[in-house]
Amino acid sequence: MWTCQECGKTFKNTNQSHYCVQKPQTIEEYILNQREEIQAYLIQVHKTIKAVLPDVTEKISWSMPTYWKGKNIIHFAAHKNHLGLYPGPEGVEHFADKLSDYSRTKGAIQFPYNKPIPLDLIAEIAKWCYEEYAK
Repeated sequence: MWTCQECGKTFKNTNQSHYCVQKPQTIEEYILNQREEIQAYLIQVHKTIKAVLPDVTEKISWSMPTYWKGKNIIHFAAHKNHLGLYPGPEGVEHFADKLSDYSRTKGAIQFPYNKPIPLDLIAEIAKWCYEEYAK
């Protein structure tokens, strides 16, 4: 067990990521709550997704920036060493051939901060998710 020295919350994992203050209500607040050195990455991803999905609702869901149109379309999240993109299992599978350079799980893609973020690929994935999930 680990207890955060700032807020006093107790967690199973040491140094578990969490919000010591009120959870962000907007994507912009979420980004501003992250480490300064990764905010530029998050802003780029947010602008990229917003540009290809102009008619979705932006919200925080599962403590992550989320783009929604009747249901969750796609999420992203800041992690210690990477940006996580969450297009769901179908999205990861559909783009598997373009994701060989990145770590993936069943429904997530990890884009490390020490490499350029592939904004064109993220835009393509977001657009595909919209076409698949907002039906």
